Amino acid sequence: MKKNYPLAKVYSLLESGPVIMLSSAYKGRANVMTLSWHSMIDFDPPLVGCVIGDGSHTFKLVKASKECVINIPTFAIAAKAVACGNVSGAKADKFEKFGLTPQPASLVRAPLIKECYASLECRLHDARLAGKYNLFIFKVVKAWVDGAVKDPRTVHHRGGENFFVAGRTVKIPNKMA
Repeated sequence: MKKNYPLAKVYSLLESGPVIMLSSAYKGRANVMTLSWHSMIDFDPPLVGCVIGDGSHTFKLVKASKECVINIPTFAIAAKAVACGNVSGAKADKFEKFGLTPQPASLVRAPLIKECYASLECRLHDARLAGKYNLFIFKVVKAWVDGAVKDPRTVHHRGGENFFVAGRTVKIPNKMA
């Protein structure tokens, strides 16, 4: 039997994309924030929507620089990713504080994070909803993955302190491609 579920927790039923670490840079200062509120908006070109709190240091850097890198961590650095999300980049160098290695990107000024499985270099595509909903739409202009990682164990936020780790990959016949 189904039971009533709190509206404030609906996101935990729908949000199953991986936790990401969004790096940004402006005027020589790099930052990284952890977030899980993101979604593919389109596939060709690849557009990703990310919700970034308007009071955050990252919000200011992204609005000013109009670019970022979406880094996808695996379980190997999950504790660092979560801890990184609890510190303001305005007060600390999170790369140094959490032992993350910034690497130069090829098309944007924001750094890749070496320890992450994948990194997506992005340019701001649409910020019309940033003022009302804190929603930025980014266009992925370059994508990188660690070829040595065959089945990444990404981390997925379910709300509060609840996460799940991706397990085995299965194939189910699907005519939608």
